[in-house]
Amino acid sequence: MALLTAIILLLCLVILSNVLSHYIVAVPVSLIQAALGLIVAVVFNLKLDMDTDWFMLLFTAPLLFNDGRHFPKSELWALKGPIVGNAIFLVFVTTFVGGWFIHWLIPTLPLAASLALAAILSPTDPIAVQSIAERVHLPKGILHLVAGESLINDASGLIGFKYGIAATVTGSFVATRAIGDFFFVAIVGALAGAGLIALINLGRLWLLQQGINDVILHTVLQIVTPLVIYLAVDEGLHASGVIAVVVAGLLNNARGNRYISALPELRIVSERTWDIIVYLLNGIIFLILGIELPVAMHSTIAARDVNTWQALLDVVLVYLVVLVIRVAWVWSYQKLGHLPQVGFKTALLSGLSGVRGAITLVGVLAVPMRLADGQLFPERHLMLFIAAGFVVLSLVVAVVGLPLITQSRTPLTLRGSSVSATSDEETTPVEAPRQLTVAQAQRFLYQMAVRRIESERREQNQKPALDLISEYQLLIRRLDLQADDSQALIPPLVQDELQLRRIGLDGELATLQAQRQTLAPQLYRKFAKRIARRQADIDTMLAHHGTPTLRMRLARWRLALTHRSQHLIGWHAAGQNARLTLEKDLAKGGLKHLSAYLKRPEQRKHHYNRQVIYALIVQYRSRIATVKAKQHKSLQYESELWRLRTVALAAERAAIHDLHEQGYIDNHLAAHLSQGVNNAETAAAIIDQSGTART
Repeated sequence: MALLTAIILLLCLVILSNVLSHYIVAVPVSLIQAALGLIVAVVFNLKLDMDTDWFMLLFTAPLLFNDGRHFPKSELWALKGPIVGNAIFLVFVTTFVGGWFIHWLIPTLPLAASLALAAILSPTDPIAVQSIAERVHLPKGILHLVAGESLINDASGLIGFKYGIAATVTGSFVATRAIGDFFFVAIVGALAGAGLIALINLGRLWLLQQGINDVILHTVLQIVTPLVIYLAVDEGLHASGVIAVVVAGLLNNARGNRYISALPELRIVSERTWDIIVYLLNGIIFLILGIELPVAMHSTIAARDVNTWQALLDVVLVYLVVLVIRVAWVWSYQKLGHLPQVGFKTALLSGLSGVRGAITLVGVLAVPMRLADGQLFPERHLMLFIAAGFVVLSLVVAVVGLPLITQSRTPLTLRGSSVSATSDEETTPVEAPRQLTVAQAQRFLYQMAVRRIESERREQNQKPALDLISEYQLLIRRLDLQADDSQALIPPLVQDELQLRRIGLDGELATLQAQRQTLAPQLYRKFAKRIARRQADIDTMLAHHGTPTLRMRLARWRLALTHRSQHLIGWHAAGQNARLTLEKDLAKGGLKHLSAYLKRPEQRKHHYNRQVIYALIVQYRSRIATVKAKQHKSLQYESELWRLRTVALAAERAAIHDLHEQGYIDNHLAAHLSQGVNNAETAAAIIDQSGTART
C-alpha cells in the first residue's frame, strides 16, 4: 500500500509541477519538480528505496528507446565519425580524467567509484542540448553533433558507470579485461537489439496478416518492446541492454520497417501514449532527485571530514573540471579539422549546453547500498549529492549563463518539459512542412484507405476487398488525370495503362490457345472473339488519343445491360462451370504474363506508373475472386463490403488527423476533408439500410 501511495503522490506532483511551469516560465519544469520533491521529502519525511535492476529497466529502457525512435537517422549517419568521437572517446576521457580528479578531491571515495561517478556525469540530456543549440544558433554540423552525441553517450556513460560500480562492489578490476568486455557487450548488445526488433516487427506483421489489427494491442506491444529487449539482452545474453534498446529504437521506424502504415491510427495512438509515458517518467525522475537531496545532504553533513560547504565546493569543482574537458575536446576537435572552424565562444557554448538530466539521475540512483562483503557502499550519499548537485548546477548555468552570453531569453526546454514531442516550439530547427493541395491530401487519404483494406484482405473476403480497392483506385486515377499537366496527346498514365492492358490480353490469348484442345469449340470461339475485340479497342484508343469511341461506349453499355438482365431473371447459360473455370484461368494467365513482362530488364527502365500496375493487378485478382465467389455461392459479400468500407473510412479519418497534426493541411482543409468522409459514411449507411430493408 505504501508503494501505491508513493506512486500516486509522484504522479500528482508531476501534474502540479507542469501546472506551475505555466506561471513560472523562466524556470525549467525539471527544476520545479526537483524543488517539489525536496519540499515533500522535508515536510512528509518521504524516503524511497529503489531496486537497482528495476530502476534501470523501468526508466532507462523506455527513455533511450523513445529517443532512438525520434532521432533523424540521416543526420546520425552523416556525422557518424564526430558523433562516435564525442559519444565514446569524450566519455572515456571524461571518465578517466574526471575520475582521477574526483578521487584526488575525495580520497575516501574509491578510484573505481570515482571513475563510475565521472562516467555517469558524462551523458547529456538530448532534448535539452537540442533546445539550447537552437537558441544559440550553433552551426548545423555542431547542432547535429551534440544531438547525436546526447543519444549515444547515454549508452557509453552507463556502461562505464556499470563497470566502475561493479569494480567497487567486487574489489577487482582489470583494465584490459574491462575494455574487451566493453566491446563485447557493446557489439553483442547492438546486434541483439537489431535482431530482436526485426523479430518483433515480423511478429507484428504476422498479427496484421492474421487479421489481428487492434490498435490498442499493437500500441501495448510497442510500449513493452524496450522492456522485453532490455531484459532479454541484459539478463539473457549478459550484454548491454542499454545499447540494445538504443539500436532497436533507431531501427524501429526505419523506412523498410514501417509496419504501422497498415494501421494509420496506430501512429496517432502510439505517439500520444509515448508522450504520456515519457512525460511521467522524466517528471518522476526529477521528483526523486528532490526527494533524495535531503538524505544525501544529511549524510554528508554528518560525515566528519566533509561539511556542507565542502560538499557544495566539491560539486562546483567537479562541474568546472568536466566543463573544461568538454570545451577543450570540442576546441581541439575543430582544430584537427573534424568540425567547422567556429571559434572558442562556440566551443564554450557547446560545453555549457551539455545539460545533464534524466540518464545521470537514473544511473546514480542505481548505486547499490552495500558491497559484496556486506559493508556499506563507501560515500554513496556523497556520490548522489555530487551527481544531483551537478545536474542542478548544469541546469542553473544553462538558464542563467547562456541567455547572458547569447542575449537570448528563450525559455529552456528539457526532456519531459511538455506532453508532446511536437509542441509549438520544436526542439530542433526543421523546415515547415509544405502545404498539400486538396487533390494531394485526398490522394493520400485514398492511399491510406487502400493500405488498410489490404491489411484486412483474407482468402474468404477477396471479392469485397478487391472490389472496394478498385473503387479507390478509380478515384486515385481520376485525381492523377486531373493533376496531369503534360502536353502529350495521350496522358502518360493512360498510355501506360493501355499498353499494359494490351500485354495482359496477350497473356490471356496465349492461355486460351494453350487450352484449345480441351475446350468446347463454341466456348473457345466466344472467348477468342471477346479477347480480339478488346485488343482492337485498345489499338483504337491508342490511335484516338486514349479516348473510347462511341461504338465502344455502346458495346460496354450493352454488355452491362445483358449481365444485369441475366442476374435479375436468374438465367444461367449451359456449361457455366466450364466458363467460370476458363474465366479464372484467363485472368491468371494474363496476370502471370503481365508480371513476367514487367520483370524484364528492358521494361524496368521504362518506369511504368506504379499506380497503374497496382490497379491492373487488383483488377485481375478481382476477376479471379469473382469466379470463386460465384462457384462457392458466398452470401457474406454485402456485410463484408460494409465492414471494409467502414474500416477504410476510419483510415481516411485517421489520415486527416495525421496530416493536420504534422502541419501538412490547415484547419479549413481538414474540416473539408472530414466533411467528405462524413458524407461518404452517411451514403454508405443509407445504402446498407436499403439493402437490409429489401432482405
